[in-house]
Amino acid sequence: MTARDRIVIVSVAALAVLAAVWLLALAPERERASKLATEVIAAQAQLATAESQVASASAAQAQYETSYASIVRLGKAVPADQEVPSLIFQLAQASNQKNVEFASISAGSGGAAGASAATSASATSPSATSASSTAGAGFKQMPFTFVFNGSFFDLYNLFQQLNRFTLRTTAGGLQVSGRLLTVQSVKLAPGTSSGGGTQGSGKASEQLSGTITATAYVLPAGQSLTGGATSAGPAGTATQTASTAASSSPNPPAVAQVTP
Repeated sequence: MTARDRIVIVSVAALAVLAAVWLLALAPERERASKLATEVIAAQAQLATAESQVASASAAQAQYETSYASIVRLGKAVPADQEVPSLIFQLAQASNQKNVEFASISAGSGGAAGASAATSASATSPSATSASSTAGAGFKQMPFTFVFNGSFFDLYNLFQQLNRFTLRTTAGGLQVSGRLLTVQSVKLAPGTSSGGGTQGSGKASEQLSGTITATAYVLPAGQSLTGGATSAGPAGTATQTASTAASSSPNPPAVAQVTP
C-alpha cells in the first residue's frame, strides 16, 4: 500500500467519523434547538397576551370604584324598589329651595300614558328622552300627583328643577340629582297662601296651586341595582378568592368564614 492510498483511506475514515458525529450528535441537537426556538416564540406571544390581559385587568380594577359609584348614582334615578319616602324628601327639599310649599302627594292614574307622554315630549326635553328610553326598557311605572303652592315664578323654577332631576347631557351622559320623573301635565289654579311662597304685590306674586301629574320608575322585578356587586368587587369575587385560597392551602381550616 502506497502512501497515497494510506492518505485516501485516512481521509475517507475521517469523513466517515465526521458524518457519524453529524448524524448522531449535531443533527438532533440542531433539530432540538429549532423546536426550542419555536417554543420560545410561542411562549413570548403568550407572555405578551398575558401582559396585555394584566394591563386591562389593572385598568378595570382602577376604574371599578368609579364605575360602581356611577351605578349607585344611577340607582338614585331608578331605584330597585319604590322608595316613596326618599321621593317625598327630594320633592320637599326642592320645594324649600324654591320657596314653594309642598302641599300633597298621592298615587295618580297616569302610569299607562307615561311612555307615550315621554315619547311625545322627548323632542323638547332631555330628561323626557331618558324617561322614554327607561319606559321602553320594561321598567315599572309609578304614577303620582303632586300639589305645590307658591308664586308663578317660584312654581315655574320648581317645575324646571323637577324636570331636570335626571338630565341627559350633550355629551350623551346622564346627570343625576334625583328621581327620574316624566311630567305628563301641569295645572295652575288660584290658591291661598299657607306659609309657603313669596309674598308681595302684583300678579307675579299671587299665590297659585300647581298640580303635577308625573311618573316615576322602578327597576323590573327580580333585578337588583348592582347585581350582587359590592364596593369591594364584582359579584362572586370574595367567594372565588376564598375557594382558591382553600384549594391551595395544604391544611385548610375546618370552618371558613367569608365576609363580603
